[in-house]
Amino acid sequence: MKIVVFVLIGVAAGILSGLFGIGGGILIIPSLMYFIGFNQLTAQGTSLAIMLPPVGLLAFMEYYKKGNVNVAAGIIICITMFIGAKFGGMIANQLPVEILKKAFAVFLVLVGVKMFFGK
Repeated sequence: MKIVVFVLIGVAAGILSGLFGIGGGILIIPSLMYFIGFNQLTAQGTSLAIMLPPVGLLAFMEYYKKGNVNVAAGIIICITMFIGAKFGGMIANQLPVEILKKAFAVFLVLVGVKMFFGK
């Protein structure tokens, strides 16, 4: 049964990734926690493992063909994200899971409020 849930999460995350450029944090992590029972750290680690292969490559190619990719910005963000992720992982593994879970929820709410009310 878990395999079916994993497939559904993957399909939904793929569609949202291609549609909005999201998937990992917004869909995969909460889904793994609430539908599968992973704790926050395991859900985050699994989400990171999902991003290692060329996830989003086909969607990226479609955006690139239409001239909707700033390659230089992508390279810079990719390199700095690579470095920042190391420190984020170190910090996350030092925090109690309940604090990390609450901080993640606050982050999602703040992003949602900003997107809803912002320009």
